[in-house]
Amino acid sequence: MKSIKQWQKEVHENAIKHGFWENERHTLVLLCLVHSEVSEAVEAYRNREDELFKEELADVVIRVMDICEKFDIDLEKEILRKHEINKKRSYRHGGKRA
Repeated sequence: MKSIKQWQKEVHENAIKHGFWENERHTLVLLCLVHSEVSEAVEAYRNREDELFKEELADVVIRVMDICEKFDIDLEKEILRKHEINKKRSYRHGGKRA
């Protein structure tokens, strides 16, 4: 099974191959592209388009992987690090129970 790091490298190479990195993009533009994929997932969910909803969630992850590879961020390492932080947080990050 491929590691997340291997996947992000492959995803980024595919994005380059398909012309998505011909011009440099500002980091904020890249983050807006992630946001647009999330918005597409919201619409698919609202319309009860289950397969499209799954596809759009995959697009969110693909965009994030592409950005991470571009900026030499080891996403797998960062997920593991952040997960350890989250495990130590209080219930709902300090929110009150309903």
